[in-house]
Amino acid sequence: MSVKGKRIGFGLTGSHCTYDAVYPEIKRLVDNGADVLPIVSSTVKNTTTRFGEGEEWIRKIEEVTGHEVIDSIVKAEPLGPKIPLDCMVIAPLTGNSMSKLANAMTDSPVLMAAKATLRGYRPVVLGISTNDALGLNGVNLMKLMAAKDIYFIPYGQDAPEKKPKSMVSRMTLLQETVEAAMEGKQLQPVIVERFLDEQ
Repeated sequence: MSVKGKRIGFGLTGSHCTYDAVYPEIKRLVDNGADVLPIVSSTVKNTTTRFGEGEEWIRKIEEVTGHEVIDSIVKAEPLGPKIPLDCMVIAPLTGNSMSKLANAMTDSPVLMAAKATLRGYRPVVLGISTNDALGLNGVNLMKLMAAKDIYFIPYGQDAPEKKPKSMVSRMTLLQETVEAAMEGKQLQPVIVERFLDEQ
């Protein structure tokens, strides 16, 4: 199913090192005709790291999508019932936010948007970026893998020698995952040799 003419919520959480990989995929969705509504956690908005300033990332995202970011739980809540989405994406999804989503905790705009989307039986696509996917967060990852209406951008170990518990999605498959999810399908294979992408 094409993304053209579809309204897609795009949530970003605090995996700052992954923004460079995600930003081109937001642009790709827009270039292919999607109406992308950006949603950010407070960490995205207010944190400056060696990967850039939060305010600068917000400016770039607003510029490419043509929408102001949704940056509060109150602003995010209508995305389910009043402003229905065809699909909700969270990329990057940190281990912290993943554990909260898996356990029905809604304490950020991004998680509220996901909850609002799920209650309308619409797909939520997750692009993980976490150092403990194969550690304590493994149970949360598998809970979400088994959950209805949740789909994953294919992911794998990004640095198995140095960070054996870390897994990151192959963000270049974001749009393909969204297209499959809107048809009720998980893009396969879902487990990929992610670390080979860097070689």
